[in-house]
Amino acid sequence: MRLFQLILLCLAGYIQYNLWFGHNGMQDYNRIKHAVVEHKETNAQLQKRNRVMKSDIEDLKLGLEGVEERARHELGLIKQNETFIRVLPAQDHD
Repeated sequence: MRLFQLILLCLAGYIQYNLWFGHNGMQDYNRIKHAVVEHKETNAQLQKRNRVMKSDIEDLKLGLEGVEERARHELGLIKQNETFIRVLPAQDHD
């Protein structure tokens, strides 16, 4: 009977070791769970960026206003007979 109990105890120890430290054990589970959370955050940021890009594309497809707005903002283009006024923030002189 003692031999049977010893075998059961060894088997229980082996199963616990595999659960906590073995392949596909708790360490792997926690590592993969953390990676999934990081990937979900990255995907959310990329989806937000894609929505912004998609709306920019739709604006550019619809008409010249989007193209004009983008040219003014990114390239600083000015129409003929148009006055350009640039306002700079005040600088502190200590």
